[in-house]
Amino acid sequence: MEFFKIRRDIPFMRHALAFNIISLVTFLLAVFFIWHKGLHFSIEFTGGTVMEVSYSEAADVQRIRETLENAGYNDPQVQNFGSSRDVLIRLPLREDQSSAQVSQAVMQKLQADNAGAQLQRVEFVGPQVGRELAENGALALLITCLGIMIYLAFRFEWKFGLATVIANLHDVVIILGFFAFFQWEFSLPVLAAVLAVLGYSVNESVVIADRIRENFRKMRKTPVTDVINNAITRTISRTIITHGSTQMVVLAMLFFGGPALHYFAMALTIGICFGIYSSALVMASIVRWLGIRREDLVHPVRERKEEAVV
Repeated sequence: MEFFKIRRDIPFMRHALAFNIISLVTFLLAVFFIWHKGLHFSIEFTGGTVMEVSYSEAADVQRIRETLENAGYNDPQVQNFGSSRDVLIRLPLREDQSSAQVSQAVMQKLQADNAGAQLQRVEFVGPQVGRELAENGALALLITCLGIMIYLAFRFEWKFGLATVIANLHDVVIILGFFAFFQWEFSLPVLAAVLAVLGYSVNESVVIADRIRENFRKMRKTPVTDVINNAITRTISRTIITHGSTQMVVLAMLFFGGPALHYFAMALTIGICFGIYSSALVMASIVRWLGIRREDLVHPVRERKEEAVV
């Protein structure tokens, strides 16, 4: 299915050096901000207080959030839990107050605003749990990258596996760089979005790699650069359809999903935009510089000479 068909191939590889310089600069800037500012981790990683509060009627989540912010609690996470009358509140760790003191102070503010607020439970999430979550998240990212490389190396060639992993890690680091620069909260949903972007970018890379292999079979006397340009050009319509429809859903979550989905949708938005760029331009140019050849993907057919029967 195509919305439009491009008649002439776009010479993407003519500007491959410029594309990769841009990628390198943005990558280094992202690494600098991650190192200089660090990530603003949520309480799942740093530790904090988790409270479940019930109301006699439907709870106004936005009003509860504003009440806590006015009380001096930065970045409170407030969301419905089970029903519209139950609310789950997550608050960052405070050195000057224990978990019991935090819950008492919070309930005083909430009951002053709404007398029907009742505390159901309160829990303390320790930093040890957060450290384990961070290590498990890094391990999941590492296993995902290794799996991608092995899969593409077996399906296509090791050059595609290496180039795809480099391009996809480029996307991940840039997402983390945005979160470090703006100090957006990095939570478990954001980590899930990062892993989702990895899979999403791999899908685009596989489509382009498959088209390159197909072109090597059809365009036998065409230079490698023109083969790659044709492969990227022929996938533009598909890219617009798939990424455009996905981005519309993500934008709906970003603008109408509320604070609970805001940073999750923001990570997906950044990842989708840079995923298109890296899969089509970064991955393809790295494959070309690694010296991909027709013989790497299309094995020559050996003709058997039949012996004449005397």
